[in-house]
Amino acid sequence: MFELFSKSLHTDGYQWKDYKDYFHQMEAPAKTILLHEGKISKKMFFIEKGSLRVWFNNDGKELTCQFFFENEMVGSIESFRKNIPSPVTIETIEPSVLWWIYKRDFDKMMEAIKVVPQLRDKFIDSIFERTFVYMKYFFSTIKDSPQERYMNLMTERPEIVKRVPQHYIASYLGISSVHLSRIKSKIAKENK
Repeated sequence: MFELFSKSLHTDGYQWKDYKDYFHQMEAPAKTILLHEGKISKKMFFIEKGSLRVWFNNDGKELTCQFFFENEMVGSIESFRKNIPSPVTIETIEPSVLWWIYKRDFDKMMEAIKVVPQLRDKFIDSIFERTFVYMKYFFSTIKDSPQERYMNLMTERPEIVKRVPQHYIASYLGISSVHLSRIKSKIAKENK
């Protein structure tokens, strides 16, 4: 696990073994809720295998706002950091192998590694990267058509199109599954 963690943060050579007891492995079937919207996040997850989605409830409708795959960290950052109710639900899409860490242990680890500038900066960069993804998603929902958003998804995040069920992709794009099927048909005809 720590080889994957080190690789994902590009921190070869750091002594992650000092923190191995902080991490716990779990296997979760598809559609396992790891964190419910409205609950306070006490864990951060690292994906060894599988995929997860982050979604929220909008008047009884699930709206997906982000997908995560192997070698990515997942958590409700706002809830985890500020000890406030999570605005999102985190759920597995595929059967997954995950490593998780309690907040108290994560805080201890962060305190210890903050004196290592390269490592501290990698963690900060990974958090900012998630923020950039959210910003791009937000702006895209305002300025791009559903077809443009889907085409961008095919180009920029093809693993989503390959691995994620269509109804979750439709939710992410803010459209119905039927509308997504029409978009896919239109793109296929245009590419012939």
